[in-house]
Amino acid sequence: MDTMIEFLGTTGFAHMQWGNALMIAIGIIFIALAIVKDYEPLLLLPIGFGAIVGNIPTAVDMSLSVYDEGTVLNYLYWGVQQGVYPPLIFLGIGAMTDFSAMLSNPKLILLGAAAQIGIFLTLIGAYYLGFTPKEAGAIAIIGGADGPTAIFLSSRLAPELLGAIAIAAYSYMALVPVIQPPIMKLLTSREERLIRMAPPRVVSQRERIVFPVVAFLICALIAPGSLVLVGMLFFGNLLKESGVTERLANTARTSMIDIVTILLGFCVGASTQAKTFLRPDSIKIFALGALSFAVATAGGVLFAKFMNLFLKDKINPLLGAAGVSAVPDSARVVQMVGQKEDPQNYLLMHAMTPNVAGVIGSAVAAGVLWAVLTKTV
Repeated sequence: MDTMIEFLGTTGFAHMQWGNALMIAIGIIFIALAIVKDYEPLLLLPIGFGAIVGNIPTAVDMSLSVYDEGTVLNYLYWGVQQGVYPPLIFLGIGAMTDFSAMLSNPKLILLGAAAQIGIFLTLIGAYYLGFTPKEAGAIAIIGGADGPTAIFLSSRLAPELLGAIAIAAYSYMALVPVIQPPIMKLLTSREERLIRMAPPRVVSQRERIVFPVVAFLICALIAPGSLVLVGMLFFGNLLKESGVTERLANTARTSMIDIVTILLGFCVGASTQAKTFLRPDSIKIFALGALSFAVATAGGVLFAKFMNLFLKDKINPLLGAAGVSAVPDSARVVQMVGQKEDPQNYLLMHAMTPNVAGVIGSAVAAGVLWAVLTKTV
């Protein structure tokens, strides 16, 4: 009987607290959204199950969590803490990205740059809410709607906030189809949403091969802090476009990125233990993340409208919403909203230009923030 009582004292039921139960419920909600609503299932399902695993309470003398040194989960989480997984994700993204649309209509790159306004406004807001400059910089990158970049920068600047920042970034990426359409419709008229874009020109293989090398040199020299992320992005793209390393490119964009996505999502979820995650700072981070994402979307749309004041061939302002880094979901949302007005209006390929430019822009912005804020005491 004494043995039985001792065993019952080691079970999760004996140590369960309301915070653990709440986080387990949130994990179940994430799984439901992934399966029922098809909201970013490749991200939300691993994160959701990881949150359940991370919030199973254990006895004090049992070391099992991602924060307990020497455990299996701790070794897996090392890739998140040290920023190993995000560059590998970028390698896979590069290997599956076609920059032809960007090269055929370079002016749309400006929309990707304009959407990064959400990052810098959030930086100011986080600072005035009492976060340190480094913490504010890590939180600000949520405005780019780029989960890997958010994880990478927070691991460098504010590792204590990594879990909340990662969950916020991936949550808003998953909710792109919910958050963006109302903002896009509010800021555009039906006449603007009906604008059709000219077909993109054909881009030669030589241009596609030269572009990743030249673009990397420009980005890395401007912001050396972005070297790892943009380096892996353009390296993956060069593997794809060179025509001689298709096997490597195929591995990067399929098996490798799938494995890393599983590990990244699960470990991020497992890091959301109630005692470290359920804090007032987490609520502030989620609020700032929502605001920054909305501002980034609006910034891209409004800048497209501004550009139209000077262009003979008008840009469909909906394309500006694709300037956030949620690839390819923001581009798909642009296509969806545009086709609701005109089923024959195909905006997807055009939207990929600001979408991919947003990925590059958020990585460069992260490099700038890292370089500047590491010098901040």
